[in-house]
Amino acid sequence: MDKPWQGADPFKARFLFVGLDANYAPDVEQQIPEIIDYLTDEPGFWRRTGYHHPFRLPKYEGCGNKYHARFAEIGFSTIEADQVSFIELLHLPTIGTNKLDVTDLSPDHIKRLKEIIEEGHARYIFIPSSALQLMRKTKRFPWISQEPLRTDGNLEIIHENSSKGQVIYRMYHLSCYGWQTAKLRRQLGQVRKLVAELRDMHNRYK
Repeated sequence: MDKPWQGADPFKARFLFVGLDANYAPDVEQQIPEIIDYLTDEPGFWRRTGYHHPFRLPKYEGCGNKYHARFAEIGFSTIEADQVSFIELLHLPTIGTNKLDVTDLSPDHIKRLKEIIEEGHARYIFIPSSALQLMRKTKRFPWISQEPLRTDGNLEIIHENSSKGQVIYRMYHLSCYGWQTAKLRRQLGQVRKLVAELRDMHNRYK
């Protein structure tokens, strides 16, 4: 794929959500032909429709809708359409449940992900444990330690780059369920506050 991410350009986005793989329904184009419009211009789709992703369309019932329903709870608005990006470790979309290994990953894509994180403009990066474990196995992200630097409320800080004001958090996967759900919702509330703070800062200085 020429553009193995969703949402805004990950080099320019302020909020970056890292996952394992982009999971689609096998008939996604039949269920939501709008997916083509979205993949052509994700921020534009968000601003035109009010939905950050076509998986939020009521008619879609496939994989990924739970993830994006949870994401919507954060409360991003169309104002942030060009500030939010989703990027996965696997450079290709998948169907169904998959167990990824480091050998499944594209070295070129992992190199690009490393550049996005270390050289891009992302201020807040959110990564679930499963993705962090696989990233550690690639040996391309030496800043990923076995234990978090510290806990910040309901989120764990994995890495900080004070020179660019960047914080990398470990948080639950947005599709988690069961006992993890209550804490995930608290984490989403904390992310909501980060969004509000950055929005207020932008409003003050624009």
